[in-house]
Amino acid sequence: MNFETLLVEKKGKVLTITLHRPKAYNAFTEQMNREIVKALRAATKDERVTCIVITGSGKAFCSGQDLAGVDENTNHASFLRERYHPMLQALKETPKPVIAAINGTAAGAGMGLAFACDFRLMKHNAKLVSAFMNIGLIPDSGFLYMLPRLVGYGKALEIAALGKPLLAEESLKLGLVTEVFDEDEWDDKVEEFAERVANLPTKAFSLIKRYMLDSMHTEYETFLEQESFAQRIAGLTEDHQEGLRAFVEKRKPNFTGR
Repeated sequence: MNFETLLVEKKGKVLTITLHRPKAYNAFTEQMNREIVKALRAATKDERVTCIVITGSGKAFCSGQDLAGVDENTNHASFLRERYHPMLQALKETPKPVIAAINGTAAGAGMGLAFACDFRLMKHNAKLVSAFMNIGLIPDSGFLYMLPRLVGYGKALEIAALGKPLLAEESLKLGLVTEVFDEDEWDDKVEEFAERVANLPTKAFSLIKRYMLDSMHTEYETFLEQESFAQRIAGLTEDHQEGLRAFVEKRKPNFTGR
């Protein structure tokens, strides 16, 4: 599958999607939004892929929407429904773990893209910038849904409304990112983390991802029933049996995703 705005590379069980408009700091265009959806859906169908990494070319992760594609005639509601919501839904619906490798500035919708991923790794000199208020808009791309769930209402409002850039160490302390790595170890550490995630029991991970998201708006009793159903599915997998054997034999389990 060929793309004009992305670089897609598979290494072992890990598929890396690199946003590739470095001269525009990987700003979103309609084509890029659509290509991300295609790449995610293809990775979801590929049984050889058990982990997806999203990162950026050059100095930035993603600077948000390319404002050359926005003017006074833009219908912002249609814009989001047609361009961004399919991308966010594809991220939510893939059962596979998705890692945002934030190699540089993630601003606006680029920050929203990072929040929509399951894990976030951040280069030490990178930053997160909520730039929406600077142009009189509200944060979109699922930003206002995910952010308070990550850091709580008060801090989320501060980040969204005041727009103060968040550096890597502060982002780590707030729980916005999983790990922070120095530039000289970045590639190796991202690869190491991705390989670790790729070798998790994939069915169990997909159930955690699905039901943890659902739990945010599900009544407790209903969730407990869903939990029972999910655990039954996990209990029937070969990975569960392998985990039990490895525990008894005091060795590291070799999960296969089955």
